[in-house]
Formats: sequence, structure tokens, C-alpha cells
Amino acid sequence: MFASEGNFYARWRSHCRAADFLHDESNPPAERLLQAIWQHQRIRRDGLQTSASAALRVLHPGFASAGGGPDFCGAVIQFAGEAPRSGDVEIDLRAANWRAHGHDRNPRFQNVLLHVVWDDAPPAANGPAVLSLKNILDAPLAELGLALESEPSDVLPEALRGQCSAPLRDLESGPLAALLRQAATVRFENKAAQFRARARGAGWEQTLWENLFRALGYRHNAWPMQTLAESRSRWMPADAAPFALQARLLGLSGLLPPDLTRTRRGADTYVRRIWDSWWRERDTFSDCALPRAVWTFHGLRPANHPQRRLALAAHWLASANLLQKLESWGVSDLPDRALPRSLLEILQIGRDDFWSWHWTFQSPRLKRPQPLLGASRVTDLAVNVVLPWLWIRAGAGGNAALQKQIERRYFAWPPAGDNSVLRLARQRLLGATRRRVLQTAAAQQGLIQIVRDFCARSNALCRQCRFPELARDFVASEKKFETGSTVANA
Repeated sequence: MFASEGNFYARWRSHCRAADFLHDESNPPAERLLQAIWQHQRIRRDGLQTSASAALRVLHPGFASAGGGPDFCGAVIQFAGEAPRSGDVEIDLRAANWRAHGHDRNPRFQNVLLHVVWDDAPPAANGPAVLSLKNILDAPLAELGLALESEPSDVLPEALRGQCSAPLRDLESGPLAALLRQAATVRFENKAAQFRARARGAGWEQTLWENLFRALGYRHNAWPMQTLAESRSRWMPADAAPFALQARLLGLSGLLPPDLTRTRRGADTYVRRIWDSWWRERDTFSDCALPRAVWTFHGLRPANHPQRRLALAAHWLASANLLQKLESWGVSDLPDRALPRSLLEILQIGRDDFWSWHWTFQSPRLKRPQPLLGASRVTDLAVNVVLPWLWIRAGAGGNAALQKQIERRYFAWPPAGDNSVLRLARQRLLGATRRRVLQTAAAQQGLIQIVRDFCARSNALCRQCRFPELARDFVASEKKFETGSTVANA
């Protein structure tokens, strides 16, 4: 048994930090601490009641969300007299923040089952049930603050991880990488099969454009971007400069500001020129124009705003030989380490007079110009669009050697930046402690495929999920293989 009385570091740490966690009603705890308390369930879990005196059980607190929206997703809550329900949990200091923060008007909060707050107040009208933490902590607030302040949000307690995390944790890095490679192969081939199916009706070039647009939409705006690309034959001129295409795409998207008063002063000239071009032809293309309401802006980084992404797409469309450049890149004999930079050189554009200096119409002029495409986004475009498109097209042409070359590039491609899907996957499957196994973009793709195939079809309790069984069988098969190899070598 350890005693901290004689531990100088423990006493020093406690003295320095305790003041941060001593609060009264006029000075509530930090929201980050409330999130940690909820994630680690440092509450008296027996006899929980909502502010309306309804009994509830927390079967799983959910997974910390880093992609905007509610603080925890995939929680499993059981209210009295009801079957367990899967949904989201939002953490706030006060119940009144449900309306004050606009959660009641945000469609991303429609699946919130429980509003966890510090104060003790009734729920907002038509809002979710409210659970107050103030009087149900399992230890003093200062003690919880010292215990939880350094806990990373992407590391779940062992008891709350997926049932597959235990067998996967026992795998050596080599076998685990092999499992992820197999899942990545499935993901790659599925994407390629979708491209082939679309190409039968629309052709290879149109299929490429639709999926490039979709990738530029990111997770939030993939569908409106793809919808614009699907009508490309209607609005794409035979020969057009980037500015003319920007005017047409921004007009078609519904993303143009309705008047100049809604832009920054530095954007007035550009917007006026866009409108001067668009107003002449908007009636012609009214059948393929989109309403602004189809776009999602909440949780977007400024650099990912669809206005800026459409400006980039206009430059690609104005380049008459982009498709030929990608095909030549696919058959080139470049070393693997040179591939990301070489693809970036193809997809990156020169400086845009407006969009190199602005994130959106409303943003102030940047001090330094910023590229319209970053290196990390090139990786997403490569593994999700360019490589599977080249691979399936080579297969359709009977070029097995080229397919092998593209496969090698896919599995050698360096990893993309981290994202909310990968963080959630590590929480559920790997306990967030084995990020080092994701050394390639393909390994990341494999982990995402497992989430799509299994985690997305179950809940946080792994109800009826077959992947834990698969993981155990895979571990057993690897151990059997290792034993057989040892006997054979002996």
C-alpha cells in the first residue's frame, strides 16, 4: 500500500493544483473536468435520477467526440420502464446552455439522449432529460480534479472499451498489422468496385470528377459536392478560365452571399465580379442549382469551407490535362517516398488572386497566402480516389502489372492526419494505446473499415457484434501458426 504523506512530489502537486478545483456555486468547475468525470463515471451510479425524478441507468457513457457536435457519442442509456437506447450525451455547466448554445436548433444534437450538467435545474422545453452531477460525485471535486486532470480524452477505462480490445491487445504488432492490411484491402477493393459500377453508365472521366468533388466535401459536405459534379455535363463549358468556373460553381452551390453587405470589404470586388458573371446565366442552370440549406458549416475548419473547395475544383476543371497527368503519374516509375509530393505537385494550383488570401467570403485577408490544398489532404485524395480509380481502370484494361504497382503504392503510402473516426476506433478497438501500429494510410483505412463493418452496426456494449469473436479467432490462428512454425524449425 502506498502512502503519499512522505511523497514530496505528491504533496507539491496537490498544493499547486488544489486551488484550481475548489469551487462554490458562483464558480462552477471547468467543463473539461465534468467531461472527464462523465467519461470515467466518477459518480454514484446506483439510484441515478434525472432532474424530473425519472430513474435512469448508464450502461455506457459513450465515446468522446472530437469532431464537433455532442461531447459523447454512442452512449447507452436506460430510462425507467424503457428498453436501453443508444444516443449522444452533451456536457454543459448549466441546463440553460441547451438553448443558449443553440443545441435546440442544431440538427447534430437531435440524437442527444441526456444533457449532463453541473447545476440542478429542469430541462429546457422540448430538450433532453437532464442529469445533474453536483450532488452525485463519488469523491470530493478537488480530489477528482487531481485524479482526472491529466487523463487524455481518447483513453477509455478498460471496462468501457470494446470487447475486441482485449484480444487485439494481445496481438504482436506484426499480426495486428496483417489484420489491418486485410481490412484495408477490402476497403480499397470496395471503393474500386463502386467506381467501376458508376463508370459503366457515366464513363471513367465523369466517375473521377464525381469522386474528387466528393472528397473535397469532406465528411460534412460530401453529398452536395457530389451532386454538383453529377450535373457537370450541364454546366461545364468546353473552354473556361478558373474565374468563370468559380462564378458558375459558387452560383450553382447557393453559397454566394445574397448582397455585398454580408462580405468583408476586401471581398467586395471579387464578389461583385462573381455576381456580374452569375446573374446572366443563373436562370439557364436553375435546374441543377442547390439551396444553401444542403450545406453543413458547423464544426468545419475555415480551410475546409466549401466555398474555398469549389474554388480549388474550378482550377482543376480549367486544367485541360488533369486526367492525363494523373494517368501518367499512375504508370511512372517514381520511388514510393516521392509519390505524395509528386501527386501534390499535380493537384496543387498556382496562387489564386482571392482564395489564396481568404478562407471564406466573410473572413479577413490573411497576412500570408495559404495553399488551396495541403499535403494531408493529398493523402486522403490518393487513398480514397486516385489510387482505387487508377487500379480498377487498369484492371478493366487487363493490365495486371499496373494493378500490382498501384497496390504497392497504396500499402506504402504514409499515414494521413488523425481524425475523429480514427480516434474513436482506437478507443473502441485498441484502447488508444497502440497508435504506432498505424504507420501507413492503408493501416488507417483498415481500422476505419473494421469500424464500418462492425462498430457502426452495434452499440457501445458491442451488442450482437461478431468482431470480438473474429478477433479471438484471429489471435488463436496466429498463435497456432507461430507454434507450427516453431515445431517445423525445430
